[in-house]
Amino acid sequence: MPLVRTNPRRPRWLRSAVLVAASAGLVAAALPAPAPLGIGDPLFPHLGNPGYDVLAYDIALTYPGANTEPLPAVTRIDARATDDLERLNLDFTHGTVSAVTVDDQPAAYTSSGEDLVVTPAEPIDAGEQIEITVTHTSDPSGPADTGGWVRTGDGLAMANQADAAHRVFPSNDHPADKAYFTFRITAPSELTAVANGLPTGRVTRGATTTWTYRTRHPMATELAQVSIGRSTVVHRTGPHGLPVRDVVRTADRTLMEPWLRRTPGHLEWMERQVGPYPFETYGVLVADAETGFELETQTLSLFERGLFTEPAYPEWYVDSIMVHELAHQWFGNSVSPRTWSDLWLNEGHASWYEALYAEETAGKSLETRMKAAYAASDGWRADGGPPAAPKPPSPTHKISLFRPVVYDGSALILYALRQEIGTEAFRTVERRWVADHRDGTATTADFIALASEVAGRDLTAFLRGWLYEAKTPAMPGHPDWRSRPAGAATTAPKPG
Repeated sequence: MPLVRTNPRRPRWLRSAVLVAASAGLVAAALPAPAPLGIGDPLFPHLGNPGYDVLAYDIALTYPGANTEPLPAVTRIDARATDDLERLNLDFTHGTVSAVTVDDQPAAYTSSGEDLVVTPAEPIDAGEQIEITVTHTSDPSGPADTGGWVRTGDGLAMANQADAAHRVFPSNDHPADKAYFTFRITAPSELTAVANGLPTGRVTRGATTTWTYRTRHPMATELAQVSIGRSTVVHRTGPHGLPVRDVVRTADRTLMEPWLRRTPGHLEWMERQVGPYPFETYGVLVADAETGFELETQTLSLFERGLFTEPAYPEWYVDSIMVHELAHQWFGNSVSPRTWSDLWLNEGHASWYEALYAEETAGKSLETRMKAAYAASDGWRADGGPPAAPKPPSPTHKISLFRPVVYDGSALILYALRQEIGTEAFRTVERRWVADHRDGTATTADFIALASEVAGRDLTAFLRGWLYEAKTPAMPGHPDWRSRPAGAATTAPKPG
């Protein structure tokens, strides 16, 4: 979506003569040494940056044909300043910056921690719309478990959750600041490039092709997806004419079809639960890589090839995991967490609909699964903290944030709420949640307020016990359920 400037920059003569005359380097020298900033997220204190709101990203990437080599890149960020700024910070690491401009004027820049600190030639006023352009590389090398680029058998894909988008492109890398995205991917013409949103153009020049994609809805940086490889894009139609596109290795086109053709039915099932699908397209990206997880990247969920080829996984299990990632398009993508402590709203809901789908289609009892989760709940809370106040991840293994307590340990909260207020009121809460906060962000407090409104009584004390206490409260309707002592509880792998 193009950005129309509605608040043009003030004329130069209105600014301080000293600041106007100063070069970017002199301004930088006059300021204190830059420091990495953050928006105060309790789990990722240096993630995100204050002082501006990103409206749109335009990311141009050139793939050299080998997935171990840096990609030349240009990232343009359209933003609105929310404070007066003499410098601004972007989250960026694992790439080399060669130039930065602010409103087409060269800007000074330096690195501080995992921040790129930019000092424009002129200070920025609150309310101003600004355009920041960074010429850089995007490096896919490095350990596979650090996030960002995923090297596949035939190219690249992305896995940016929770804090790795800034290993790929400069950004305000926090889900609280969602924006529109445009991707321009240049690659050898024998390869296929796909990204979030819908295609808007493809141009071939000599031996390379440039593919352009745009999102029609705002997106968190952690949900960005770019796939480059020897792929086939499979098109079909979902509910209400929704374009469904799946991306698979060309060699796997026939092998994957029995799974891919299930997606329209999954979409119909989810719409019966919570209402219309919130985006412009959906599909499955099957990557030839071993990630250890699946990921709900917006409009194009990332799956390991092995999920569909491992004989030990029963059909109902794979089916329900596909629904888990689809459910995230409502819970986590359309409605994003305001802070990472609100992660339970993403994973608890996705696990809930995964389990509900398994019950309805494969006879896998939801009550049995929730009773087992209740038995393990005190141990999960001891290990990872309460669902809405999780312990920070390991600094060297950020994905450790995704513990069992935010999966079935949080789906258990939804089960307790349904037990407390009844099935119809619960369904109303769920539908209202995704409708009221569509394309936005929301908090645990927002969920408590909505549940109380729908129930017609204050549920704060009831839900706070489930969300924040070290011990699991008694389950309504099941006074016989018991949670094992913390030391006796077992853990469970990340389901989706």
